[in-house]
Amino acid sequence: MNKGGGTVVVIGGGIAGLCSAYYLSKAGWQVTVLDKEDFTDNCSYGNAGMIVPSHFTPMAAPGIIAQGIKWMFDSKSPFYVKPSLSWSLISWGLKFMKHANQKHVDRASPYLRDLNLYSSALYSDLATDLETDIDLHRKGILMLYKTHKTQEEEIELAHTAKQMGLDIDILDAAQVQALEPNVKLDVLGAVHYRCDSHLYPRALMQGLLSKLEKMGVQLIKHAGVTDIEISGEKIKSVLAGGKTYTADKFVMTGGAWLKNLAKKAGLNIPLMPGKGYSFLTNAFEGKVQHPALLLEARVALTPMGGKVRIGGTMELAAINHTINTKRLQGIVESVPKYYTDYTLPVPPANEVWHGFRPCSADGLPYLGQSTKVKNLVVAGGLGMMGLSLGPATGKVVADIVQEQKTAVGIDIYNPERFQ
Repeated sequence: MNKGGGTVVVIGGGIAGLCSAYYLSKAGWQVTVLDKEDFTDNCSYGNAGMIVPSHFTPMAAPGIIAQGIKWMFDSKSPFYVKPSLSWSLISWGLKFMKHANQKHVDRASPYLRDLNLYSSALYSDLATDLETDIDLHRKGILMLYKTHKTQEEEIELAHTAKQMGLDIDILDAAQVQALEPNVKLDVLGAVHYRCDSHLYPRALMQGLLSKLEKMGVQLIKHAGVTDIEISGEKIKSVLAGGKTYTADKFVMTGGAWLKNLAKKAGLNIPLMPGKGYSFLTNAFEGKVQHPALLLEARVALTPMGGKVRIGGTMELAAINHTINTKRLQGIVESVPKYYTDYTLPVPPANEVWHGFRPCSADGLPYLGQSTKVKNLVVAGGLGMMGLSLGPATGKVVADIVQEQKTAVGIDIYNPERFQ
């Protein structure tokens, strides 16, 4: 059993990379983290800040294809696939369709629940250890619904959640209103996932970076990986930002760029970037108490840092930095349908954050030891659960590098399952 003390290079400075570095450094490893930018601009900053044991269903689930096709024809809808003859999109799409069934959901759900619950528990320790207030609140998340169809689907899912041991409550409209006395809501009801929590992503990321520096972790900015040298089934070195890095072990995170990184190491990891938008607003003046998902609109709303962050949309396309104003309009227009007193203006483009969720071909993370490259651990494809799964991913990575048993089952996340 490896007790640490060797060297590790972590590729990627998002939540998965930083948490991996944190737990590896705690275990006595000398860690270097390479980030293609400057650690301040990735999906871990602008997301909804939700920690979600409630998200035990993978994105590849029954009904998602039919729903997605309907949304394709609505310019303001929360989901869009840019039509393309790109083989990687077609190949990804075929794999996704193959997994969008109940059998896949039933097999994956206990794994996702366990990883999320593990991560949620680790967040409590992390919040204590970081010298920053990460604004962690354990108030749960409200799944708000307006239509009888969504109500029926959500209550059915809630019963499954209860059977799986999650702490939930099914609320009628009056009970929801009692939980949010300072804002007027127009909903049929909600499922309150009391097992969920939320935090302020920017505070978390800045706190982690500050902690890692104090721990002696080397944080290398503007170090995009351009080449990976393999020798005898192991990574010999990584060329990044014009410099060569060697180590005993390598951890590959890389978010939405994981697919191209993996290719440099000879691995096939199907992944599509899912662009999302978010913005902060003062409109609610501190009146909203609970984070919420506006289910029909697929919009997330989270109180954080004294404001409210509103986010949504899943655009599957090649990485691009254009802001689709129609999609943004769709997000903004959905808010007063639930919170009736708040008609928000569409924010100017310079106030809108966008990021790319790394979406795997079956809705499950890629997490585990590579069998093809003996000194490589892969940790990515976390989709919309990146922030939620950050600490669990990092701790699992550290355990694998240490050759220790992981606290939760990860065989379903085999990073080479599509090899």
